[in-house]
Amino acid sequence: MSYVDDLVAAYARFVALPWQASLAGPQRVWMAIYPPENERRVRLHIQAFQTATIEAGHQWASIDVTTAFESWMAQHRYRDSYFKNPRMLSGALPSFLDDLARDVREDLSAKGTPDGVVALLGVGALFGLGDAVKVSALLDRVSDAIAGRLLVLFPGQHEGNSYRLLDARDGWNYLATPILPTGGAK
Repeated sequence: MSYVDDLVAAYARFVALPWQASLAGPQRVWMAIYPPENERRVRLHIQAFQTATIEAGHQWASIDVTTAFESWMAQHRYRDSYFKNPRMLSGALPSFLDDLARDVREDLSAKGTPDGVVALLGVGALFGLGDAVKVSALLDRVSDAIAGRLLVLFPGQHEGNSYRLLDARDGWNYLATPILPTGGAK
């Protein structure tokens, strides 16, 4: 079996376990971790994650933030100035994070249920947008809006409680539950 097949199998075992109801928002986050080079394969198998969720008796929904920055930039009134001088963009990135967090919160409210999983795809697209836009900052801003569980499809690494997006040098500590192909959740 491939890495992605093993990850889906680990997720299927994990989603079928009984859920504790009284968890804080950050503890309702599951991180399905895979090497960045498997991003396309994971996306190709998203239906398998959905099927595993439904077979475990839970609802499924997804949020894709892959093109969120491009959409935000296309509507920004100063986009032409930013293209001419990209350094000016750094001051606007906190506004992008605010808008992204608002959109994800709205999607979580609309799609999330206490017995459902909402998958967050495309977090790798946030890489390289500077210190103002990090996956950790996004999760901090939306975790209290998670009704059931938030499955973050995470291209990167996990060591201890530290997560590193796209194998970047710096990581962050987070209370999420990692799901890895070796034996399910660790």
